[in-house]
Amino acid sequence: MRPSHHQKPRREKPEYDQKLIDLRRVARVVAGGRRFSFRATLVIGNRKGDVGVGVAKGVDTAASIEKAFQRAKKNLVHVPITPDGTIPHEVRGKYASAVIVMRPARSGRGLMAGGPIRAVCDLAGIQNVTAKILSRSTNRLNNAMVAVETLKKLKASRVMLATTPAVVAVSATASETK
Repeated sequence: MRPSHHQKPRREKPEYDQKLIDLRRVARVVAGGRRFSFRATLVIGNRKGDVGVGVAKGVDTAASIEKAFQRAKKNLVHVPITPDGTIPHEVRGKYASAVIVMRPARSGRGLMAGGPIRAVCDLAGIQNVTAKILSRSTNRLNNAMVAVETLKKLKASRVMLATTPAVVAVSATASETK
């Protein structure tokens, strides 16, 4: 058997999963011509209710993706998810010209959403939802941003709060002290 010192160290699982939504080459016009850089739009999430979108520019793709990841971490939002893996209620959102509607779906229905909205819902940990882009916007950045803005509007229902372990523990200790 070979010695174990030649084995590669195992990489631990990252804290957040990420999905590249858009990568574009953009140009800045200067006296000598055009200077090119890359703009990355990235969605990150832990599939447990936290999701964020980051946009950054860099001289190469790797630099722009890394900067977008750091910005997405700063823009994380928490999404209330029901025990069925869906959202608590229907919600509409608008960001720039992009308009969407999200509706809860029954268990087993899956993610019925397209493009960037699907990526945002998947990385947030939502398993059953129906989403529709109502506007004619095909801008992937705006569609990802409107998905996050729409998820920010969600409010946890009283039934959901009663079944959440942390809330149940707090309410149990409060009733014992009476």
